[in-house]
Amino acid sequence: MKAFFVQIKCDLGKAYEVASALADAEIASEIYSTAGNYDLLAKFYVEDDQDVGHFINEKVQVLPGIKDTFTIVTFRAF
Repeated sequence: MKAFFVQIKCDLGKAYEVASALADAEIASEIYSTAGNYDLLAKFYVEDDQDVGHFINEKVQVLPGIKDTFTIVTFRAF
């Protein structure tokens, strides 16, 4: 399994709805509210042979209320 994080910018007033939609979809292992340029930070896991880009395009960015995403790919846990 490989882990990665996605920072999510939401439409104004939609952060709680997006967070609930992520939780309901059961695709994120952790979801946090953040301050700054992005509203949410979510941690995801995919199988080693699964493409991160396709996962984000097909599972995350299709949720209503998401305006922009920024993906952080991780390489190794210490």
